[in-house]
Amino acid sequence: MTKSVFVGELTWKEYEAKVGQGDCVLMLPVGALEQHGHHMCMNVDVLLPTAVCKRVAERIGALVLPGLQYGYKSQQKSGGGNHFPGTTSLDGATLTSTVQDIIRELARHGARRLALMNGHYENSMFVVEGIDLALRELRYAGIDDFKVVLLSYWDFVNDPQVITQLYPEGFLGWDIEHGGVFETSLMLALYPELVDMTRVVDHPPASFPPYDVFPIVPQRTPASGTLSSARGASREKGELILEVCVAGIAAALQEAFEPMS
Repeated sequence: MTKSVFVGELTWKEYEAKVGQGDCVLMLPVGALEQHGHHMCMNVDVLLPTAVCKRVAERIGALVLPGLQYGYKSQQKSGGGNHFPGTTSLDGATLTSTVQDIIRELARHGARRLALMNGHYENSMFVVEGIDLALRELRYAGIDDFKVVLLSYWDFVNDPQVITQLYPEGFLGWDIEHGGVFETSLMLALYPELVDMTRVVDHPPASFPPYDVFPIVPQRTPASGTLSSARGASREKGELILEVCVAGIAAALQEAFEPMS
């Protein structure tokens, strides 16, 4: 019926034929609904990992599951904080249980290879917990050959020459890139209709003390919600990021799941 790499667009018989033998890699984007400043939509953390998954899947013969639309609570020093209207978050236990449930179901389908593509930094350890609990549960059921790879697409942008191309005036660090040059450039390359560069708030990078306080002090987050300015973003930079991420992740998954069909 279709040659789509998206599981949700397949019939169940097409899905069964691809997945039932256990050698097809399934990819699960894990995102969030979180403010990304005045110039971008709030589902950036779902759109970007899904787009990367699609391109990787086309290269290696994988399938992409429907992404998780909600993630763990936005933290002030990585996402601006959970106090902004629109940011809609899950408790950590909810995210952990969701990941655990999905892995259990995929195992029931016959799948044995899963790559989780994180698009929201705060998700990381709760996703790890879901993986750990699921694999423990599967081992109790006699399934010990289910393998999971967890990655975040931004970790594959580490070549100093690429960093210099993206940040010719100097790289300030990933911790303040929320809504900044990196994400905005990718969105310009992939979903330009969801970005309005005329609304970019050009402000100095956020500065936080080396500790956290709860409840947070909202005034410590720049009023725009972004942690650095997206002024230097461009479609060309986004295309470079995408090229580097897709090539690196495709190679990493081929290595991790070797041999692949």
